[in-house]
Amino acid sequence: MIVLATGRIFGLDSQLLFDLLFQGIAVFILFLFVGYLLINPVRKALKKRQEKVENDRKSAEEDKAAAAELKSEYDAKLAGVEQEKLEILSEARRKAVRNENAIIDSAKEEAGRIRANAEREAALEKEKVKEEVRTEIIGVASAMAGKIMEQEMTPEKQEELLKETLDEIGDETWQSR
Repeated sequence: MIVLATGRIFGLDSQLLFDLLFQGIAVFILFLFVGYLLINPVRKALKKRQEKVENDRKSAEEDKAAAAELKSEYDAKLAGVEQEKLEILSEARRKAVRNENAIIDSAKEEAGRIRANAEREAALEKEKVKEEVRTEIIGVASAMAGKIMEQEMTPEKQEELLKETLDEIGDETWQSR
């Protein structure tokens, strides 16, 4: 160690103590000043940030509540849409059954009209054929009567005359009917 001429270890005198005290006060004032300039703005920034985080959290909770409400409304509407879909399908089925019944009834009426017309035409055709057959029979009878009148008849002769008349009329006349 270096001992100074005064006999002290590191020269503790009043000037040194005054300087230390003055530097301590200066450091303290500097800390207050720096604290005022730096720490208070940092505290304010942290406080604003904390308030913003709180506001964001509250906003998120409100948004979550609003989303839950919208979801419940959506679910209710979805259930209503499902019910409406079932009603529409049910109504469509009822209309389809009504249309089907109307088409079937219309087809039955049309079939009845067609059948009645066919039966009428068949009856008319049958009457026409009967009339033609009757006319043909009258013609055959007249021809036979004419031939019978011309000749004197014996049973063999009648048989031959009948065959001859039938041959004259021919199979074509009877088969064409």
